[in-house]
Order: sequence, then C-alpha cells, then structure tokens
Amino acid sequence: MAQPAGRDNTQLFGWIGIIGGICCAIIGIIFGILSIMQARKFNRSPVLGYVALAISALNIIGGIIWNANR
Repeated sequence: MAQPAGRDNTQLFGWIGIIGGICCAIIGIIFGILSIMQARKFNRSPVLGYVALAISALNIIGGIIWNANR
C-alpha cells in the first residue's frame, strides 16, 4: 500500500497535545484531534492523541473542581 502524500506528524502532534493539555486544555484538545486524524491518514496508532484528549479533559475537570471549592 502506498503512503499518502505529505509528512506524518502523528507523534509530533500527540506529544504537543500531551504537553499542551497539561498547561492549556484547548491546545491539548486541538493537537490531540490532529494527532488522531494523522494516525488514521497514515495508518498509525492514535494512542498519543487519545492520551492528549484524556489529559485535557482531566485538566478541565480539575479546573472546574478547583474553582467550585474556592
């Protein structure tokens, strides 16, 4: 099977999403989705994208709980 045209940024987007998700959930969500889309395009594992989304969700939930208890 021939590789699609373009560069495979699955891991790059996944790691940026994980690190960004710790600091800013929106960045984690955006890059997590980009990582999953790249993984599907290049037939790679989407695990880093899912981890980025999970960390971003935990960041959002933690922020809600933190602000509710202030």
